[in-house]
Amino acid sequence: MKYVNLGRTGLKVSRLCLGMMTYGTSKWRDWVLDEDQARPFVQRALEAGINFFDTADVYSGGVSEEVTGRALRDFARRDEVVIATKVFNAMGLKPNQRGLSRKHILEAIDASLRRLGTDYVDLYQIHRYDRETPIEETMEALHDVVRAGKARYIGASSMYAWQFVRAQYIADLHGWTRFASMQDHYNLVYREEEREMIPYCAAEGIAVIPWSPLARGFLAGNRTRDRSGETTRSRSDEFAHHLYYQDSDFDIVDRVVELAGQRGVKPAQIALAWMLAQPAVTAPIIGASKMYQFDEAIAALDIALTAEEIKRLEECYTPHPVLGHG
Repeated sequence: MKYVNLGRTGLKVSRLCLGMMTYGTSKWRDWVLDEDQARPFVQRALEAGINFFDTADVYSGGVSEEVTGRALRDFARRDEVVIATKVFNAMGLKPNQRGLSRKHILEAIDASLRRLGTDYVDLYQIHRYDRETPIEETMEALHDVVRAGKARYIGASSMYAWQFVRAQYIADLHGWTRFASMQDHYNLVYREEEREMIPYCAAEGIAVIPWSPLARGFLAGNRTRDRSGETTRSRSDEFAHHLYYQDSDFDIVDRVVELAGQRGVKPAQIALAWMLAQPAVTAPIIGASKMYQFDEAIAALDIALTAEEIKRLEECYTPHPVLGHG
């Protein structure tokens, strides 16, 4: 396993991050693995050298954090792993059980720490931008979380570049903690982040840890233009149907499949190798519900695409509406 710094911080993270949304309770989503099925994936990740694990309070209504915390306590030492979680989405029906107000952030971090069974998280991220809360209030609350020792670093997820820049400016203006990372929506069939967000992150030394590097399985090459697929998630994931399935998306997948055949590897490995070849990308967040998917992702670390192969994969991309910010 290769390790890199998380942006300009001194924190070392593995080149792949294991996304824990797939693990929690199947009562939340039918494609989610329950705890007994999830634990072998965490153990295998650690054996492969992955030290970076990303979850969120909203995943499985908090159960993902519980599963993550128990597995990491059983299989690793706390100082050996990097635990990331997120705050923003609704954790109840009351008006203050969501968003990025000071009240919710300070209550949410304590709740996440209880579920994770740890005194601190390494990376505390805002899951989305809160248009109803002044960014000054959010950034000061996050700074206080860091000062209290409950998080080592803070990060953000999908938003417009101007929103992210403004948040960093506010932090700098007041001497508060800056965001060290951006978890954005980025893959071969959705590259709108290349316009502003990724160049900004590269210029500022901010880690890029993309979510959905395989487009929620779309780039595995097993989806059809009638929106069906081979897996439970491909058939039931309406969010993926909203994000992808343009004709040009399938044209890109066709090239991924073609190159995979030429290389003697799987389409998902080609898509992940493309992601790892992007110079601004720190650690894609991978998900796996079957062990072969995980093993293929690990093997993709050793696939080096040529400039000509990268050009062929990219050249039929067409612009998309901004997706994934909501």
